[in-house]
Amino acid sequence: MFTGIVEELGEVTAVETLDDACRFRLRGPVVTQGAKHGDSIAVNGVCLTVVDHEGDEFTADVMAETLKRSSLGALTVGSRVNLERPTAVGARLGGHIVQGHVDGTGTILERTPSEHWEIVKISLPAELARYVVEKGSITVDGISLTVVEAASGHFTVSLIPTTLALTTLGRKQPGDPVNLEADVIAKYVERLLAGREETK
Repeated sequence: MFTGIVEELGEVTAVETLDDACRFRLRGPVVTQGAKHGDSIAVNGVCLTVVDHEGDEFTADVMAETLKRSSLGALTVGSRVNLERPTAVGARLGGHIVQGHVDGTGTILERTPSEHWEIVKISLPAELARYVVEKGSITVDGISLTVVEAASGHFTVSLIPTTLALTTLGRKQPGDPVNLEADVIAKYVERLLAGREETK
């Protein structure tokens, strides 16, 4: 489990395209501290497994299903990525419960700068709209954010200077894709309520 609090801005150092998958090598001095084979690291909000680790770099395989559901397939050598290690049991939950299981992708529609923050509008796939509510939580490229406005087909988030400086959202421009993960609690509630209706 993750919390959507990005630990560092990493970098893709190698990309190997396979028949039905992709292998990435990524640099992240913070997240590789103590890393070992089999560990999980969230890359732009996608939970990946460490296949190999050497120095401040690690390798992870991405299967076709993940490439289809996320924006990881658009990464190239030199791409910057948000990195986060799983939350330790007993640690503070700084953001919200994030699984690293991307539900789909959105596109940055526009950015509106202000003196102390920036409003970013992001497209919202129809199948995810019911899980996104004003003042609720959503994960964008692995970043736990509060929804400012939830509208038909899009939502907005307000980014503070720290988020702009230390994550990919400070660099992405209109037209760029982002990974989206809806609040898992909303999905469980929906499933439970559907079960109650079925038993009536």
